[in-house]
Amino acid sequence: MPGISRSGYAFNRTRQAFLATELSVADTHLSRLRGLMGRHPTHFRFGQGLWIVPSHGVHTLAMRFPIDVLYLNQEKAVIHVEESIKPWRIAPVRMEAATVLELPCHTIWNTGTAMGDVIEITFPENGNHSNGHKERG
Repeated sequence: MPGISRSGYAFNRTRQAFLATELSVADTHLSRLRGLMGRHPTHFRFGQGLWIVPSHGVHTLAMRFPIDVLYLNQEKAVIHVEESIKPWRIAPVRMEAATVLELPCHTIWNTGTAMGDVIEITFPENGNHSNGHKERG
């Protein structure tokens, strides 16, 4: 899929729990717009995630399954949580959000993730840590 790379992980440092061990990043206009649209539910299972950079909110238009969404500020702290957003919905916009993390449904509940938690996002094969990720688009 153009503009989406898979190779990182998202780790909740506050709860000491992995949110995604197969994390993709959508950091171009096209990849952010497309997101998870059209993806089959079996292709977005527990352990996977999509980090949308930059983003203030998301939609689930043309999606076939519900998702959990974490809104992160510039320091990667959780500033808003949306659980089990059903397909064909528009999630709230949070202008203070810098990025958004889309996760399989129930990931937030399973990991105990809450407002204020700090999330580490890393892409090891490039040596890029969340603070060094180069935004494109």
